[in-house]
Amino acid sequence: MSSLERRTAVLRARTRATVNPADRSWPGRLVGDLRELDADWRESAEMCADAAWTARAAGHSILSLLSPDRITDGGLDPVTARTFRHLYLSALRYDFRCSSIQALVEQLPQPARTRLDCYSRALYAFALLGQSRPEGLGLMDEVLDEAGTHAKTLHVLLHGLWLGQDLDQGASRLLALSARPPFDTGTDPIVLFRRAGALRRLGRYDEALATIDTAMELLPPGDISVHADLVRERSLITAIQDLHTHEHTRACRYGGVSA
Repeated sequence: MSSLERRTAVLRARTRATVNPADRSWPGRLVGDLRELDADWRESAEMCADAAWTARAAGHSILSLLSPDRITDGGLDPVTARTFRHLYLSALRYDFRCSSIQALVEQLPQPARTRLDCYSRALYAFALLGQSRPEGLGLMDEVLDEAGTHAKTLHVLLHGLWLGQDLDQGASRLLALSARPPFDTGTDPIVLFRRAGALRRLGRYDEALATIDTAMELLPPGDISVHADLVRERSLITAIQDLHTHEHTRACRYGGVSA
């Protein structure tokens, strides 16, 4: 298969997985397409993450099509197991169900856990990071060594760092990750959204405000739910900045006056 033929086959598989989320047979078709392509973990991650998001947005979450025991079933062939795992854990991530991801991964048969692909380990790291579990940072570093510049995997890790409010140096780690390729172009609105949150946590309010404004400019039109997230972040930044300014002014005004 030539590179052009492969790109065409990947596009066809992606379309078949997202064109009709109400059709309950689409996960099985995706398994077949990934097997026919002999897809690697990167291609599987990209197709499954997009399909899980599309199905969720359409009100047909993969969580209603697959049961948890299908994810922990040690008798599935490798492609089916990986596809179902990528779909199901991605859907749990979109619902912020960190403890559910952790529990499912830890229930996998030991042979399967030792052979987890990079994207599945990133989703496990997300679950730990999102719960502010410090061991998530070590797993994240292991994933980064293998992931390279794979954007879908790095987005999962960014999401975990953003969610884990109590992680030691979590905000600083998020800033560092958001500045590495392929995010160093500064054109991904979701990366900028998460970066703005980290800058807010670090008290760098002017930078946070400029970053979220850039994210809003770059967000494609019509993405209502994500736009609402960005608006909430901007409101939070300005509210905390106003509070900080008020407290600073008050301290300057009364700091020299004894009670």
